[in-house]
Amino acid sequence: MAVTDPIADYLTRIRNAQIAGHRVVIIPASKTKKRMTEILYDQGYILKYKFDDEAGKGKQGEISIALKYEKDSKRPVIRKLIRVSKPGLRQYVGADALPRVINGLGIAIVSTSHGLMTDKQARKDNVGGEVLCYVY
Repeated sequence: MAVTDPIADYLTRIRNAQIAGHRVVIIPASKTKKRMTEILYDQGYILKYKFDDEAGKGKQGEISIALKYEKDSKRPVIRKLIRVSKPGLRQYVGADALPRVINGLGIAIVSTSHGLMTDKQARKDNVGGEVLCYVY
């Protein structure tokens, strides 16, 4: 089955795995999803990840993500994953209008001309782009 919005599918798979209490979620790979996974890891939202590009001929590979939960309450570290820019309505912002998620406590993943990065990094580099999602 063809997926019309692979980024929304990526976010939904993570959301569903957390609701079900899974430790690991496996997602079909792409360059954008790999970079988003690296950002989530660098910001401390996931425990670890592994890229498996050896899925065979004609396959795109997989990303295995170990989800992170709080020790005491077993609640997921990622409270919300919100898709902002959608295929039917893209959301572009300039460098001066980059969003601050929960007053700086969360992150926005932005697709810029310099690649995918957080809103904080885009503000530092003074570049704007397409706001893909909010994470907090």
